[in-house]
Amino acid sequence: MKEAARRVLDVELEALKRLYDRIDNRFFHAVTLLASVKGSVVITGMGKSGLVGRKISATLASTGTPSFFLHPAEASHGDLGMIRREDLVIAISNSGETEELIKILPTLKRMGVPLIAITGKKESTLARYSDEVLDISVEKEACPLNLAPTASTTVTLVLGDMLAITLLEEKGFKAEDFALYHPGGALGKKLLLTVADLMVTGEAIPRVSPETPLKEAIYEISSKGKGMTTVADDSGHLLGIFTDGDFKRFLQTHDSLNQILMKDIMIRHPKTITEDKLAAFALKNMEDYNITSLVVVDDSEHIEGVIHIHDILKAGIL
Repeated sequence: MKEAARRVLDVELEALKRLYDRIDNRFFHAVTLLASVKGSVVITGMGKSGLVGRKISATLASTGTPSFFLHPAEASHGDLGMIRREDLVIAISNSGETEELIKILPTLKRMGVPLIAITGKKESTLARYSDEVLDISVEKEACPLNLAPTASTTVTLVLGDMLAITLLEEKGFKAEDFALYHPGGALGKKLLLTVADLMVTGEAIPRVSPETPLKEAIYEISSKGKGMTTVADDSGHLLGIFTDGDFKRFLQTHDSLNQILMKDIMIRHPKTITEDKLAAFALKNMEDYNITSLVVVDDSEHIEGVIHIHDILKAGIL
């Protein structure tokens, strides 16, 4: 079994290495065609080619190039109406003679839709109809019978990734753009959620004045559930903070809470953040300084909110 598994790896790795020589003018022209598309990139293919095509289409769509998969058998029964003149079609067929694909080629030609062929036969019918041909030929499949599509589908998949990522870089697609297409995932949250999205505001902000007695401040910390309280003047200007950790340390050196005011024991010049910063950036600051919350302030150091590490972790940002 080990020998069989290694044989598959050897065959497929060798097939992939041959792609290096296919990063040529044909490949560059295909990327140029893709970059100029004003509509969508339509991927089509039958069987295993179609399955790989679905993945290529999904990769293109998630990296800033509108794309969808069109089943070629359904296309000849009305679904060709999904294709517009401003679209581009990528047709995948190792043989280049897939019957369902060949049937729709004349219509695509009449529509004037650009066509890129991904095929193992550069002299095939599909290749002759195409504006550009990308070669996925392999010396042999990993299947010992040389029948089941294995190495050829792997090459197709990687070639699709090459197209998508090269196109991504040509378009200047950034991580922030990627996040827009993945708002439900961890990456989307990390790159989209800001401090403003997660901070508490208004009455939920733990806040006391510098003249507040320590006992009242402890109640504020407990009732607001952020493990701390801000200390502010009447205009809302941040003067300091006091945390439950500060209280525990205070108890180690003091026997009485009487006549202790916030102005006497508050921590001045605490770590702060602005509401426009990413929540992931706030989390990193908390980890760097070994703290659990940050006061959110404006440019004048007026308090706008408080963000706690639990708020960030609850949102799924790690």
